[in-house]
Formats: sequence, structure tokens, C-alpha cells
Amino acid sequence: QVQVVESGGGSVQAGGSLTLSCTASGLAFGDYAMGWFRQAPGKEREGVSCIGWSGDSTYYADSVKGRFTISRDNDKKTLYLQMNNLKPEDTAMYFCAGPVLLTNNYCSASWSPPGGPVYWGQGTQVTVSS
Repeated sequence: QVQVVESGGGSVQAGGSLTLSCTASGLAFGDYAMGWFRQAPGKEREGVSCIGWSGDSTYYADSVKGRFTISRDNDKKTLYLQMNNLKPEDTAMYFCAGPVLLTNNYCSASWSPPGGPVYWGQGTQVTVSS
């Protein structure tokens, strides 16, 4: 049974930092590209950042480039998102998902991976006040 669990969300003031973590059990974590997505109330879900299985390839949405850093520890089956200089527009529910489809300029969880589904966590709330 696959379980994906996010943690690390919270409430911060603008300019603050948070680090999100995502642990995935029951999944061949080290074989897959993984990603972070977010959804604000009344808005569509958007891809924030993704990382290839080895950590060599990364994708960032333009809105978070230079402020967010994605990383992974395959031994711990854990995905991270370091978020610095947070802005009120970063307020959203953040989700971890994988496997994701990752190319040079594109990352998506809206696909059908060979051999199984895309797994999602329940999300962790990030609230940034001005």
C-alpha cells in the first residue's frame, strides 16, 4: 500500500521561510520523478516544482524561481521543498505527487505512468500573511 504524507506547512509572514517534506512509503521512490503542486481557493492546481529520480533534473514554476528549492533523499524516500521569501500569493494547499512527467521545461502529474497511477498526498497548508 502506497502512502504519501506531506508535512511542514504553517502560517508565516511575508518574507519568511518554510520547508515542506513528503515521505512516500510503499513506492519505488528512487525510480521516479516527484513533484510539488499547489492549489489556492478558487484557483486551478498548478505545478510548483519537480525533480528527477536522481535529483539532477529540476523544474520550477516562474513564480517561484529563485525562492524555492526542491531536493530529495532517496534513502529516506523523502522529498523536500525549501521555500524562502514567501509571498501572500504563495498561500495554498501544497501537495506532493509522483511519479510525475518531467521534461526540460515542463512538469505534470496529469498523465498515466506505465505500471501504475500517480500517487498524491493529502496536502499541507501554507498561509503567508502580508
